[in-house]
Amino acid sequence: MLRSLDIRDMLIIDQLLLEFQPGLNVLTGETGAGKSILLDSLGFVLGWRGRAELVRAGAEKGEVVAEFDLPPGHAAHAVLEEAGFDAADELILRRVNYPDGRKQAWVNDRRASGEVLRALSDVLVELHGQHDDRGLLNSREHRALLDQFAGVDLRPVRATWSAMSKARKALREAEEALARMSAEEDFLRHSVEELEALDPQPGEEPALDTQRRTMQSGERIKDDISKALQALGGAGAEGQMADAIRWLDGIADKADGHLEAPLAALERALTELGEAHQGVESALDAVSFDPFELERVEERLFAIRGLARKHDVLPDELTELTASYRARLDALDGGAAEIDGLERAVTDAEDAYGVEADKLRDIRVAAALKLDAAMMTELAPLKMERAVFKTEITDEAYGPEGHDNVAFTVATNPGTPAGPLNKIASGGELSRFLLALKVCLTGTTGDVTMIFDEIDRGVGGATADAVGRRLASLADGSQVLVVTHSPQVAALGGHHWRVQKSVNDEVTLSTVVALDIDARVDEIARMVSGDTVTDAARDAARALLDGVH
Repeated sequence: MLRSLDIRDMLIIDQLLLEFQPGLNVLTGETGAGKSILLDSLGFVLGWRGRAELVRAGAEKGEVVAEFDLPPGHAAHAVLEEAGFDAADELILRRVNYPDGRKQAWVNDRRASGEVLRALSDVLVELHGQHDDRGLLNSREHRALLDQFAGVDLRPVRATWSAMSKARKALREAEEALARMSAEEDFLRHSVEELEALDPQPGEEPALDTQRRTMQSGERIKDDISKALQALGGAGAEGQMADAIRWLDGIADKADGHLEAPLAALERALTELGEAHQGVESALDAVSFDPFELERVEERLFAIRGLARKHDVLPDELTELTASYRARLDALDGGAAEIDGLERAVTDAEDAYGVEADKLRDIRVAAALKLDAAMMTELAPLKMERAVFKTEITDEAYGPEGHDNVAFTVATNPGTPAGPLNKIASGGELSRFLLALKVCLTGTTGDVTMIFDEIDRGVGGATADAVGRRLASLADGSQVLVVTHSPQVAALGGHHWRVQKSVNDEVTLSTVVALDIDARVDEIARMVSGDTVTDAARDAARALLDGVH
């Protein structure tokens, strides 16, 4: 229950404290007195999106504080717990607005976000404004209203719709991919055959290039190495040195030791010469190759480079390209089987969606019958006992919330055909249909403060009295706030406030005054007669109040 609303420096309100009560609370006042500002202020502290500029001119900031009583088990406790706030039997919401547009909010003296305020608002307050009948006129909203009445859980059908949509998308993408691959099948098959036949390996191209260069340079130096080997061999330097050693060794014993050193040096030189001969011989072997091998290396090197140019990749990327083409070709070859599997998945998903959509249809049909009966019960005390309200359900295109089109139709008089609300019902009738529908949709309102903003417009006399009595009945055991211009509705309030505007020193301010019984007579008399309150109007006001109390 909304216990109090404290407003400071908001629009034309400087300071205002309203202490609401259980039951039916009515707010009256002339048009433009500031009744809408009270609702704007309440909406502001509850995080609703509304006017951008709310701070009173010249004020440093605007502030609204709302206090609620939370009985045990109230849905707000779960919201607070989920948001990390301690639950208590009292809830204080405070929100500040600055002239530059900044906003700050607190929940029980702890900083809070606008999202938390809006989540709390959903379980604390229901506002039924004077333009809510637009939802009744818009048939696209009727299904949501019926689902609200039925307490429908749309998650199963939404989940199966999502699964079906994903399955269809996967099938569509696979079919498109298969079509694209089919268009290039000849290219893929030729390319894979060509690439796999060559089978280029990573790093092969630079290795072949090095081998080719080595072979080409070896061809040029082979002759010189052969000549050098010949010069060093037995027919060359090695043979001559061997002859010199043999000749000197034969006369060394006659040379008194003079040849020992030269012979030793020659022995060492001969050893070094042998090593040189062996190295040159190895070099000759290294540069000796089969001429056909150079041709084979060049052919493979040029083939690899040619394929790389053909496919616009680097030579080392040919292996990866081969794997990619092979995968695409395998996908093409297995595409038909994949399409079959995806088609089965789509069929299964469609069947699952159909089951949930049919369940939802059954729930809606049953709820429609209950809503029609409940509406007839509600319309009778609103002086519309001869009207017929019917919820029609027809097929429409499949969607995430089923395939049901829901439309509220009415026949306001016996024997007349039923039709859409906006073509059959007058303004006053729409207001009563709205009230009846809100009552049906709300059910028990003990935990929620219901606010009706001029729900009684367009009606008067006995009809207005009937509307007021239904509101009073709705407020029994709960809290209802009504902004009204109807004296019949105002007289039925358990608590009455008058919103009035005054101008002091060229400053316009709006205030709210709690009315005692005498003040209520005068206010209701004003509502009866207008600006000039007559004795007859006061008598009429007393009659209205006496008829209630």
